[in-house]
Amino acid sequence: MQAEKIRCANDLALFEKLKEQRDVKRVNQQIERHEAEGPAGIRRNLLATSVRLTKGMSPEIASMADECVEKLGVELPLELFVYSSPQFNAACFKPEDDRLYVMFSSSLLEGFTSQELKFVMGHELGHHVYDHHAIPIGYLLRGKQRPDPQLALELFAWSRYAEISADRAGAHCAQDMDAVARALFKLSSGLTSKIVEFSLDDFVKQVDDMQLADQEPGQGAPQSDWFSTHPFSPLRVKALKLFERSELYDGASGDLSKENLELGVQSVLSLMEPSYLQAKTETAVAMRRLLFAGLIAIADADEAISKEELDVFAKFFGKYAFTDKLDIDKTKATVEDRAKEVLEKASETQRMQVLHDMCVMAQADGGMKPAERAVLDKVADSLSIPTAFVCQAMDAAQDLD
Repeated sequence: MQAEKIRCANDLALFEKLKEQRDVKRVNQQIERHEAEGPAGIRRNLLATSVRLTKGMSPEIASMADECVEKLGVELPLELFVYSSPQFNAACFKPEDDRLYVMFSSSLLEGFTSQELKFVMGHELGHHVYDHHAIPIGYLLRGKQRPDPQLALELFAWSRYAEISADRAGAHCAQDMDAVARALFKLSSGLTSKIVEFSLDDFVKQVDDMQLADQEPGQGAPQSDWFSTHPFSPLRVKALKLFERSELYDGASGDLSKENLELGVQSVLSLMEPSYLQAKTETAVAMRRLLFAGLIAIADADEAISKEELDVFAKFFGKYAFTDKLDIDKTKATVEDRAKEVLEKASETQRMQVLHDMCVMAQADGGMKPAERAVLDKVADSLSIPTAFVCQAMDAAQDLD
């Protein structure tokens, strides 16, 4: 299977958008001018500070590299290096002198099994295959001329989806999802000993606990998540489990289409997106206005607002937000216009978050009634979100029980 086919759709979409940004073009032009003056000395520095892993020195690692290169369609000659460090780390550098370089820390090579290493190697090569170096995020975020806040958030969001693409490349190379999960656990925890027994179910359950915490008013992704370039490891495992179920994964049952795979990944990574319930931006206000009207429409869909639905409404908007003076019919009539406003101002992930929160209301009294589903489908259409996402949101909520 070609590596490009398994690339995360949001990675590609944001990548193409960011490449056209003025600041990104400016920094890339600066880099091109420096490269025209001569090589940056990446290979020289690696030769001076680390050990090159030749086939004679490490035939097993060389064989892994050859396998990953073939599976991912890497065309440049590859050199592998190891440096001394107690931290688990690996990196793929931008090609120089028509060579590609991948570096590993000594602790990673010693603490990971062959299949785990194959995932890490495939992950790093994936960054090259998907041309992720074309978005110089480090230069942009740490340079003298800082990007505007919106561009910064887009860069961080893209980087997280880029990691999802690289994870898929690594999983494609390893063909062992248990080993992939163990590798991510080791990277996240720093543990390799038997003192702690790895449990995939317990590791992934951290995501469910994050979702439960985020449903509380005023919670949601903290700013440290907004400005994180890598997804939280259990989120990556959950995204990879969706990939394993999809038609894109070799040997999978293929019960998940590519479209539904990407919707599921967006839903998982939305846990790292800024919360709109407390933010004061125009986009956040528009999202709250739609949520308010949408929750009223769902609660009144069967002409009887239950106590459970009122309780959910109060969690989002406060105990006294719903009063007898509220004109329910008039509020319901505004849903479509409010949805159009959100469509104009919010990103796809933000629109999905609003729709997800409406699904919480629809399940408040134990299930989704046809009239409530009709409201959700109509909102989804207005937000240009496939109605399949409503089913996925419902399934995710059920998984938390």
